[in-house]
Amino acid sequence: MSRTSPFDLVFAGLAEERFPRISAALQTGGRDPADRDAFLMEREAVLLLRELRPDGGLGEGIDQLAALLHHAYLFWSAGQHVVTLDEEDLAEVLGPAEGAESGDGPGAFYAGYPPRRVWAELMGGEPPEPLDGCFLHTAGPDDLRVLGVFGLRPERFGFSVVEASGPRPDTLARPDGSQLFAPTLAGGAAAGLHSISGGEELLELGWRIRRLASADPLGAGRWTR
Repeated sequence: MSRTSPFDLVFAGLAEERFPRISAALQTGGRDPADRDAFLMEREAVLLLRELRPDGGLGEGIDQLAALLHHAYLFWSAGQHVVTLDEEDLAEVLGPAEGAESGDGPGAFYAGYPPRRVWAELMGGEPPEPLDGCFLHTAGPDDLRVLGVFGLRPERFGFSVVEASGPRPDTLARPDGSQLFAPTLAGGAAAGLHSISGGEELLELGWRIRRLASADPLGAGRWTR
């Protein structure tokens, strides 16, 4: 069964019509598309953001919607490349940390994870949600933006997003001494599940995914479009 794409769910009817307008405006204004502040200064981007906003508004959630729009635009602009992880890939990226990435990959892409294997509590007191995947793009040599997409499932219209950005975390460790990405759900270890605990773990996961993706040239088995 094919999985729903978060890009297609939100932007399938909009991207081919609206994103070229944003691209043209950015080029005319000489703005860097990866610069979110510059991106959100363009009228075409602001208009689309307003259209995507629910009638009831979003409050502080407008930042998450702006992040989703920006990631989606860069994903579209880079060629809509998707790297799909299997169970072996998941074990590699969640295992002991390795060195920096090697080779080249797309500047922006989406990484899809095996369903319901990685979970996170996004808000205190709310049920944990499964990670579908991440939009990633490089904002600089040592600056990665990672937008985690959680809770995407057929019976739910929509999903939750959380963003983390910055250089790769240095000497990252959990306060309780447990391993990074170890399950925090009751019975999670027996079920073979993993958890993301905090924004730095999401960012670290993004850097590991970038390393995995950059070592696998476009057109190789992991990539689809």
